[in-house]
Amino acid sequence: MNGKLRVLIADDHPLSRAGLRQMIESKSDFEVVAEVDDGETALEVIRKLKPEIAVLDISMPKMDGLAVAHVLQEESSPVKIVFLTMYREQKIFDRAIEVGAGGYVLKDGAANDIVSCLNAVAAGGHYISPELTTYLVKRTQKSNLANRQGLETLSTTERRVLRLLADYKTSKQIADELFISRRTVENHRSNICQKLDIHGSHALMKFALEHKDSLFK
Repeated sequence: MNGKLRVLIADDHPLSRAGLRQMIESKSDFEVVAEVDDGETALEVIRKLKPEIAVLDISMPKMDGLAVAHVLQEESSPVKIVFLTMYREQKIFDRAIEVGAGGYVLKDGAANDIVSCLNAVAAGGHYISPELTTYLVKRTQKSNLANRQGLETLSTTERRVLRLLADYKTSKQIADELFISRRTVENHRSNICQKLDIHGSHALMKFALEHKDSLFK
């Protein structure tokens, strides 16, 4: 055992893999133990070799990086995930975070960012390519403004439902507290999602938690 942190690289572009390997192994803390070119193989090799960190391209044949990370998350794998990507879209970044990404590195900046990212992730932190951070902050600011404006469209009861959701109450508990039926609570939840343009099974809870302070004003 040489004490180095073991890294797997999954990318379907050989030149990209070679460049990453060179950058990673130029630092004494890391060792690339495998290179693969598709998601299914990445999953098999991660299960077999159990590297500390997996660097996954989001776009890969057979199984994309997000799907690989999702399976590993379901299996409670201890491997730490770093995504390589050309995508700057908020929804893809959000999905990456949902499946446990420790790092999110843009391909065009990977040569400069990958080692810093690995160091941060190995230490238990997170790393996002600097140019992407500025982009996401601006997007988040616009989103927060839209969300605040959306809250103003909610009825008093809808705001109370959201406040209770932020307290981790179930629909049944909310119904009991507000002296209404569970079906009525579900209708309120549906109306809130429509008004705020929220989609996804856990998105309403996430919104309630993120805007808890605003709901109690």
